[in-house]
Amino acid sequence: MHIAAWLWFTLIVLGIWGACGIVQKLATNYLSAWSANIWLVVGYSLLLPVLWPGKALFHYSKQNIIWGLVAGFLSTLGGVGLYAALKYGGKASIVVPITGMYPLVVVVLAPLLLHESITWVQGCGVGCALIAVTLLSTESPPPEVINSGINPSERKIAAQC
Repeated sequence: MHIAAWLWFTLIVLGIWGACGIVQKLATNYLSAWSANIWLVVGYSLLLPVLWPGKALFHYSKQNIIWGLVAGFLSTLGGVGLYAALKYGGKASIVVPITGMYPLVVVVLAPLLLHESITWVQGCGVGCALIAVTLLSTESPPPEVINSGINPSERKIAAQC
């Protein structure tokens, strides 16, 4: 069975980013969101020379460089937001999968902005992903609240105390 090169790279990224989600949570146990993001950039910068393809950096058009800069700007803001979510109490098992569903935004906007088409199956995938986000973000109350005889409508208040 032949597996396409893009699928191999996709599976490698899945494993690397899965490990990264754990490390991000560990980092935010000790660092602020901004500090964690700065160290992410330092780590990226240390690895970049090893992975550099060798093409001249300014060989590209001004417009393409601007798109790259905007992508970097948005990626940095997203990274800081991810670290902030982890720093301020978010569980890695919830925050990382939800933020990892950012392609949903691409799937929804691609037909409008990039004139790409979405198949019925891809639409169903979006629906499943939205269900997954809902299921991942729903936390049950602590066992002591469940067993305390507190009215379900008062559980939220008890959980905040």
